[in-house]
Amino acid sequence: MFVDRAHLRDLYSLFASIESEEEAEKLLTDLLTPKEIESFAERWQLVQALHQGLPQREIAQKLGISISKITRGSRILQYGNGGLEHFLKKLRKQ
Repeated sequence: MFVDRAHLRDLYSLFASIESEEEAEKLLTDLLTPKEIESFAERWQLVQALHQGLPQREIAQKLGISISKITRGSRILQYGNGGLEHFLKKLRKQ
């Protein structure tokens, strides 16, 4: 599916305008299904656990998810655009 760059910039601006957890919750619950939100939350939890250095098998057991999901998260941390790493460091400073 092709999405015009202007539409993507508009979406990025929308997320950049979020000023609180309450605003984020309102936006995400309107834009995404409960399952999509759950999936995002799960991925964030596994990325945080990987960043803390927990073994993949321990993360799988703790979160009740497959090793393949954890491997995907690990690849995102290693080879992604750096967005997750940026926010992991940013939130650690708070």
